[in-house]
Amino acid sequence: MTLRSYKGHLPKVCINTYVDESAVLIGDISIGHDSSIWPLVAARGDVNYIKIGDRTNVQDGAILHVTRPTPDNSAGYPLIIGDDVTIGHQAMLHGCHLGNRILVGMSAIIMDNVTVEDDVIIGGGSLVPPGKTLKSGFLYVGSPVKQARALTQDEIDFLLVSANNYVKLKDEYLLED
Repeated sequence: MTLRSYKGHLPKVCINTYVDESAVLIGDISIGHDSSIWPLVAARGDVNYIKIGDRTNVQDGAILHVTRPTPDNSAGYPLIIGDDVTIGHQAMLHGCHLGNRILVGMSAIIMDNVTVEDDVIIGGGSLVPPGKTLKSGFLYVGSPVKQARALTQDEIDFLLVSANNYVKLKDEYLLED
């Protein structure tokens, strides 16, 4: 894996976390237990920090970045991703806050200052514009994203199934190394 320091910050990765050798992690990044970072992920914690929780998977080609502090926004926008989150292939997350048990569909884009509450599914190809809050328990789709409907209990249960499937898969990959 490629872990690169930036201004004295080296990414911190738990020992039981899988980071593919083609992924690039730069700067102030922390990744929790049983998480996985898959091929060609680019995560840049250079002008702010990235925090990824436990049992979270970031799939192939995803891009993770942050927004620097400014005079109008002294904290900037870090990227905070909770526990049991599945981030689909080629998703782009920028300076947003994701809660727990979320599925971000393939090629979805989530912009600055977005808050995604727990137990949410964001459809593939969706665009979540800056400053939006996605409420818990719903499916969101479209560009710009709109609340489509309440999640079924099966869909809510699937959020943990998805996260746990990736924990098993990363364990298999770790055995190969």
